[in-house]
Amino acid sequence: MQDPPREGVRTAIDACRKAGVRVAMITGDHPVTAAAIATVTGLHLAGAPVLEGSDLPADEAALGELVDVDGIVLARVSPEDKLRIARALRARGHVVAMTGDGVNDGPALHEADIGIAMGQSGTDVAREAADLVLLDDRFDSIVAGIEQGRATFVNMRRFLTYHLTDNVAELTPFVVWAL
Repeated sequence: MQDPPREGVRTAIDACRKAGVRVAMITGDHPVTAAAIATVTGLHLAGAPVLEGSDLPADEAALGELVDVDGIVLARVSPEDKLRIARALRARGHVVAMTGDGVNDGPALHEADIGIAMGQSGTDVAREAADLVLLDDRFDSIVAGIEQGRATFVNMRRFLTYHLTDNVAELTPFVVWAL
């Protein structure tokens, strides 16, 4: 039996890293399976740990420090651990995006800054808990959304900068006259 990674995942992970987005794998799978998939997709970086849910510390600050690594693989993680990881990373000041498709992912999707549910294979609970639902269940759709969001933000900033500087120049003579 073989379940190969989807097409475009490696390219999407590379695009995330170029954009400054850290990527981690949190799964209930066996550590060997998770590490193999993470290596094939380019997610797992040299020096990044592969940890099991039973290895995670109970203290939230220690957990945040441990998992705050790009390319980390966390295997045999329970839904409670996934929720704790989201809280710990948010406490460290990160904007956390979590993906999920099952009922057990609901709390972590709700806790994350951006919960992303799978639209085709996801459960109703995951879709309701999430902020965003992927209709095609593809990781590269998340990357496309990030690119579009950043482009929109830059355009809004340019628009506001232009209009604020333009309006100040127009209003100054009237303010001087009024004074």
